[in-house]
Amino acid sequence: MSSPTLSRRVFLKGSGGVLAGTLAFAGGPIALLAPSRSWAMPLDTLSTRQGEVLLEVAKQMFPHPGLEDAVYAHVVKSLDAKAEAGDVHTLLHDGIKALDDASGGDWLGQDEATRLARLSAMANTPFFQAIRGDAVVSLYDNDLAYAHFGYGGEEGDVGYINKGFNDLTWLPDPPKPDGGYLPTEPVG
Repeated sequence: MSSPTLSRRVFLKGSGGVLAGTLAFAGGPIALLAPSRSWAMPLDTLSTRQGEVLLEVAKQMFPHPGLEDAVYAHVVKSLDAKAEAGDVHTLLHDGIKALDDASGGDWLGQDEATRLARLSAMANTPFFQAIRGDAVVSLYDNDLAYAHFGYGGEEGDVGYINKGFNDLTWLPDPPKPDGGYLPTEPVG
């Protein structure tokens, strides 16, 4: 008796969705961590389209020029895990439907300014707040984000400044306080 074969399409259809993409910056810091330029993130609960919408929502909420979609995909993966609870899945489903309904049926098909306007109108909804609350952690607390932003990770109790890692370049310098930045600096 021959065993039935399971095509990739049937497998993906039965196991949720999948987000996939290609790293845009082949020589960037994220590419150094990735085993290849292509990436895929399976979704257990959400459909591929739902994942794509949530990816774009995360990009609209936390725009960082040059940040790869593979980093934003961590937000979607985290939301997918939380969506196993029926109430979170319903919240995400209904929020995506509201975005689509406000956009004539396809929020992803709109230009970036229209997508931002539709999403901004939902800023006080539980849908928006759930994504924002999750994204603050799942977007910034992973090795790919660390590589993009130049964060070197924990350096122990001695701190960055004392180890020569005072290399924050993406924020303006704050005004120097009267007592200096460090307790060991002379006053005046």
